[in-house]
Amino acid sequence: MRKQSGAALIVALVLLVLVTLLGVAGIQTVALEEKMAANTFDRNLALQAAEAALRVGEAVAEAQSKTVPPNSGFPSYTDADNSCPTSPSAINNCVNGLCPTPDKDCPERWKASNFTGWANASVSLGGLAGTPQYFVEYLGSNFPCTDGGSSDPKNCKRYRITARSNPGTGRATVMLQSVYATD
Repeated sequence: MRKQSGAALIVALVLLVLVTLLGVAGIQTVALEEKMAANTFDRNLALQAAEAALRVGEAVAEAQSKTVPPNSGFPSYTDADNSCPTSPSAINNCVNGLCPTPDKDCPERWKASNFTGWANASVSLGGLAGTPQYFVEYLGSNFPCTDGGSSDPKNCKRYRITARSNPGTGRATVMLQSVYATD
């Protein structure tokens, strides 16, 4: 009688271990791809929200340029020195998302952690945790309306609109900015 060595059992166990390792690696890859897809979806949703708020801000800038007198909704502010005043705050002197010309001596409003001049954009975007926000800064009216190819001396008013998505904790945030010119 021949003695059995169990080689078939060992080969079967080795193959079973290899198939198990391949399965675990495949599951990890699928889980990572699902996370990447969810993050891309979240980022796209945040981008859509910020774009919607930017459009609202541009509409507000256009409406302000048509008021009589023009820009009557913007608070007044005069830069009197070469420093950023703390009282009244040159950063938080906005009313309903309308901000005066930025003070060159102060940090940009969107970078300031204590900035509270955001206005909520009334747009419906579904599954967002928060309402997107914007603010409009009046940059002045001494900007030529043409690209240099025309002899028309007309000047345009310019506005800087900054918009952001306002997601919940741990979600993608998008901030967009545009310069809007109107005559």
